[in-house]
Amino acid sequence: MEVRLNKNAYSTIDLSARRSAQMGIRMKKYLLFDLDGTLTDPKTGICTCVQYALSSMGIEEPDLDKLEPFIGPPLKDSFMKFYNMSEEQAQTALEKYRERFQDKGIFENKIYPGIPEMLQILLSKGMFLAVASSKPTVFVEKILEHFNIKRFFKVIVGSELDGTRVNKDEIVEEALKQLFGDQPVDKSQVYMIGDRSFDAEGAHKAGVESVGVTYGYGSMEELKEAKADFIVRSVEELQKFLLRGTEEQRKLTPFQRVWQLFFPLLLFVLVKAVGINMMGIVLQTLGNTIPVGSFLFVHDETGQLVALTGNAGTLMQIAGFVAGLAVIWKISRSTLRKAADSMKLLHIKGDPAKCYLFAGFATVGAVLGFNLLFSLSGIMDHSEMYQAVVEDQYSAVVWFGLLCYGFVTPYAEEVLFRGIIYNCMRRSMKVKTAIFVSAMIFGMYHMNAVQGIYAFLLGCIIAYAYEYFGDFRIPIVIHVIANVLAYCLTYTSLAVSGFVCWPVCILFLAVMSICLFLLHREKNIL
Repeated sequence: MEVRLNKNAYSTIDLSARRSAQMGIRMKKYLLFDLDGTLTDPKTGICTCVQYALSSMGIEEPDLDKLEPFIGPPLKDSFMKFYNMSEEQAQTALEKYRERFQDKGIFENKIYPGIPEMLQILLSKGMFLAVASSKPTVFVEKILEHFNIKRFFKVIVGSELDGTRVNKDEIVEEALKQLFGDQPVDKSQVYMIGDRSFDAEGAHKAGVESVGVTYGYGSMEELKEAKADFIVRSVEELQKFLLRGTEEQRKLTPFQRVWQLFFPLLLFVLVKAVGINMMGIVLQTLGNTIPVGSFLFVHDETGQLVALTGNAGTLMQIAGFVAGLAVIWKISRSTLRKAADSMKLLHIKGDPAKCYLFAGFATVGAVLGFNLLFSLSGIMDHSEMYQAVVEDQYSAVVWFGLLCYGFVTPYAEEVLFRGIIYNCMRRSMKVKTAIFVSAMIFGMYHMNAVQGIYAFLLGCIIAYAYEYFGDFRIPIVIHVIANVLAYCLTYTSLAVSGFVCWPVCILFLAVMSICLFLLHREKNIL
């Protein structure tokens, strides 16, 4: 049955597609669904009919669970693969299978909960739906009619009873030919959705992206090995994935957008300053009343407070960051929750371990390369503001400085700059624009040229990694590694050693560049 869509349906999907493209979201208009294990659960019917066919061949298999591998792939191939049948024997078994299936087994089936509702919503969004199954077309149509979902599909393509067109890529190609009709086939707008490895492999052979579903009969491992482009775990997750980018976004005025970005920043900075000063007052009071110890206080021979130590200054910084973090915590939780839901849909399959290694080496290369570059170029020596910051940060004992600047500071800054500011930007900007602008704000926040440039460069890498992996823990880990490494590098005064030279600097910058290139080659998010 052909479904006719009105002009509004087309305009809705086109506008959504444009908005999604601007935000780096790949939404598709043409959706090909496998039948068994994707739309319906056919276990009882298929496995019982396979059992019947095997029995007719003198093979008894009482356990239906052992016959689950027959669900999905071409049956003739499965008889040959799992029971070492010849082609003639497999054909005989297939005929026996159909003998029971066409009258009884075909209806020993059930539709997955939520499938009809999902199909209705997809259709209402202007998407074109088709079925691409290895099951014979005549059986596919009967099953769809039985569950009253045939009306959702513009095209229904299966195999032929004579044994032709059984390969998934052939079925996909035929479905695309019928879907697009006289129009040029745009494979970039197509998803093939199925539960088994041959669905993903057939999709790739046909030149379209695949979405694997694990609620059917294919495992996560099977689908990953088949290199499914995306993997979802439920009908609900599949629906959200296919509809991403079509959601209506609350329109904000330019003032609201600016306020949304800078209010948390201003609040954080002001409360941080208050926290620093309040802790300073507390420490001065304690220092006058407790004339012992030298970790935080410096006293003269009479016991009078002379000064606060560098450790006290670091404690004041910790108090400031904790206070600033506390006031933006509620805002950050809401923003991070929305971002997590969005990013989950773009990072369903997960990334291989090597990508995390690339990110780690890129971080190390960036930190060492940039620090050496700044040292060799003399920028550090010509910035009085930077020298003042260094003096404050490195006047504390090393473990206390690491606690503050290696762990507390990165966590608080990531919650603010990537958790809130970057996530607000990515809703209305292209990914690369959001990365660049958020890194600029991160750089200006540091209030001196040396740290500003360094923070901008590092901020670009951190935001890129966040978008790449879709996990907020990643920017925190990268920021911690960067700060700990930079703190130790400066604290140990490696500038006087032979470590600081242009060849070493170039080497680390090359490591950073190569690792970022390898990440980009694995997955292009820009």
